[in-house]
Amino acid sequence: MMKVLGISGSPRLGGNSDLLLESALKGAKEAGAEVEKIRICELNISPCTECHGCDETGECIQEDDMQMLYPKPMEADRLFLASPIFFMGISAQLKAMIDRCQCIWVRKYKLNQTIGKGREHRKGFFMSVGGSKNPEKFVGAVKVVRSFFATLDITYEKELLVTGVDDKGAIKNHPSALKEALKIGGDMVSE
Repeated sequence: MMKVLGISGSPRLGGNSDLLLESALKGAKEAGAEVEKIRICELNISPCTECHGCDETGECIQEDDMQMLYPKPMEADRLFLASPIFFMGISAQLKAMIDRCQCIWVRKYKLNQTIGKGREHRKGFFMSVGGSKNPEKFVGAVKVVRSFFATLDITYEKELLVTGVDDKGAIKNHPSALKEALKIGGDMVSE
């Protein structure tokens, strides 16, 4: 069975990007996947201190909830990542998680280890919501997510970037976003 991991970078439960992720995971589950959702704001994740403690082993020396999280994206066939936009980038909570994956970067690029436990054709889906109508606000976030996916040997397959949605739950009033997330979630499993 295909495994889909959804990671919510939203700092608020029921926030707009969180709701998009819920819809995408529902689509994946309806298409037959095993789904799991992780809300980063519910975890204790310290930022990377650039201590280089992972340089020899590829293992982060900090002890927090990242230790539980590290294997999950490696075991996923599909990774769905969701974040609101803050100052042209992803949320601080999600950025801290991604930065802590420096040890995975070390495994891949310094230690030449295989990432993803031999799983092939792993794909990623990024969804994001921002209050202003300027589509350029997603550029920085997309670059970070593409880099993160590449480190994990995950192809940046799909994105859903929604402008003009800010108030909590306002995505429910968007004419198509939740339906698009549902469809993409299902399509990502069926492909």
